Amino acid sequence: MIPRHFSDRLHQLLEQFPVVTVFGPRQAGKTTFVKHALPDWQYIDLERRRDRVRVEEDIEYFLSQLDGPIIFDEAQLAPELFSELRGFVDRDRAKKGRIVLLGSASFRLNQQVSETLAGRVGFVDLTPLHWHELHGSELDISMSDRWFRGGFPEAVLNNSNEQRFEWFESYVRTFVERDLPAMGINVTAAQMHSLWRMLAHFHGSLWNASQLASSLSVDYKTVNRYVDILEQAFLIRKLQPYFVNLGKRLVKRPKVYLRDSGLLHHFLDVAEPKKLDVSPNRGASWEGFVIEQIIEAYRLSKPQYHPYFWRTARGSEVDLLMVAGENIIPFEIKLHSSPTKKMVTGLLQCMQDLNLKSGYVVYPGTERYSLGDGIITLPAQKLLEKFSDLPGD
Repeated sequence: MIPRHFSDRLHQLLEQFPVVTVFGPRQAGKTTFVKHALPDWQYIDLERRRDRVRVEEDIEYFLSQLDGPIIFDEAQLAPELFSELRGFVDRDRAKKGRIVLLGSASFRLNQQVSETLAGRVGFVDLTPLHWHELHGSELDISMSDRWFRGGFPEAVLNNSNEQRFEWFESYVRTFVERDLPAMGINVTAAQMHSLWRMLAHFHGSLWNASQLASSLSVDYKTVNRYVDILEQAFLIRKLQPYFVNLGKRLVKRPKVYLRDSGLLHHFLDVAEPKKLDVSPNRGASWEGFVIEQIIEAYRLSKPQYHPYFWRTARGSEVDLLMVAGENIIPFEIKLHSSPTKKMVTGLLQCMQDLNLKSGYVVYPGTERYSLGDGIITLPAQKLLEKFSDLPGD
């Protein structure tokens, strides 16, 4: 069992709210995490027909017979549960830590929770395994292996490239053939596979729905809807641009990333590390991997910071800004053994335009050194080993 960083947050929220919802993509380890964190709680899996019938037959009666706290897994499959939960909670509103809801289809579950349990529920977003969680654990794989394999536990733990490929095939098939219909989404498997593959090749690019719509022979509104589904299922990240009124023309479209590097490599047909070494998408893959790791590190340790990127209409760009009010921390991601100042002109421009004293270049090396003008290179592994080393207050 690999300890998860989210355990402290789960217990903290259970002391504040009667209900806590744990969101996350399928197979991210939600069930294992919650069962390990709450070993004495009753567990109901609503994906199992027997459990669902037992609950739905008379929800009010089922809840009235509870003699302790309970976990409902795949809670979005029993929408009638939520209205009953509100009354159940309100009969003893002061009592905290009573119910945990788990769900993969976040947008549907989030809607159900928001409509019925507002003010009564706390949220934990559980993502696949972070590098920091693996480093120093019993697994302790290298950062390059974590980058290649992704963060889903089944993919991380499997040393066979062939078996890992088959696992991703099964994962995608389950999502398309079972999860999407359960959400009421009507899209063919061929269309979703094509969209995913195109997104993989556009990984880290400015979002252009019309371009993808033309390739898929659908309208841009449909493409936007499909991508919204993937985003709400924690599989895609839309990184928003940062702009203030500085009199400079700035890009206002988001950039799109596949959040899990292993899933990205699957759709790029990069089935083994040596293929990644020669892939034309290698730099974009590294950029997305590091961005996701940094964002999650800040979310867990400095949650007041929010992620953006910065880009001018003329093409000057910084890969990631972590922003908390007037505190702005710029990161440029480079897949180079020894980045130089000439490689980070966009970072210099950003620092000048936003009046920033410090900027950072994250790279896969081992040494921290200065490039001058407030720019520091940071080895990715060292940056992510200790959250206390993250820049910012």
